[in-house]
Amino acid sequence: MSVGGTRYAGVRWMLLATFLFTSLDATAKYLTAYYPVEQVVWARFFFHLLLLIAYLGWETTRAVKTQRLGLQLWRSGLMLVTNLLFFIAVRSLPLADVVAVMFVGPLLVTALSVPLLGERVGPRRWGAVLVGFVGAWIIVRPGSGVMQGLALLPLLAALTNALYTIATRKLSNQDSTMTTLLYTGLIGAVATSAYLPRVWVTPDALGWWLMLLVGALGALGHLAFIRALTISPPAALMPFSYLVLIWSTGYGYVLFDDIPDQQMLIGAAVVVASGLYVLHRERIVGYAAGSGDG
Repeated sequence: MSVGGTRYAGVRWMLLATFLFTSLDATAKYLTAYYPVEQVVWARFFFHLLLLIAYLGWETTRAVKTQRLGLQLWRSGLMLVTNLLFFIAVRSLPLADVVAVMFVGPLLVTALSVPLLGERVGPRRWGAVLVGFVGAWIIVRPGSGVMQGLALLPLLAALTNALYTIATRKLSNQDSTMTTLLYTGLIGAVATSAYLPRVWVTPDALGWWLMLLVGALGALGHLAFIRALTISPPAALMPFSYLVLIWSTGYGYVLFDDIPDQQMLIGAAVVVASGLYVLHRERIVGYAAGSGDG
């Protein structure tokens, strides 16, 4: 497959991942209105693990073997913290607003890919990252209501999610997709199960089905995300994560009667434009490398 074809294959997986993740977020937001956040986070990882074990069967014993146990534990811990912070924030804030604040995450991935992955990011892409942070500044509105209290949580979640993405990229060439996916569910399920008895609320039939759905969406979303990172570098994929804003705005309007304000949309547009420029430069660099024109 050509360099361009490989990159487009990664983008397709990324598009699927963004839709599945936003569906997860919307379902989790609905559940947190009726159940403790810790229980919703538990369901997200427990059913993720249960469904994956059911799919793998006896292959689970093979999938649990890893070449980088420490990195798998670190990555899975970051995913757990990201979910916890995000679900706490989304319980009280509009879904699209929380997602918009987390838009700094993809920009952090591009920046962190230099020291942590050894990837090269030229001055033009660095400029686009800085412009993207200006857009994020517009969204966050320091000193305004959105920055008070809970709005700090998605900012922290953006950082932990960026580190999680980098760890996933590091693992993509060392462990299989199923191994990485298994550890995501395993560590989250074990850690949350230890705390679960303190907050447990017995779900009704709909609650059980939605908790099962949260786990299924999480497992499928991460399968698509890991596959995307295996094929393409983070800098090429992260701009497409901005499509989450479209999905979350739609879900917010239909399910929760949330409508994003003008300032958030302006800031998001700036961030998306900077991300698309990063992708444009990535294509140029990739083409030059593929043609031997370094």
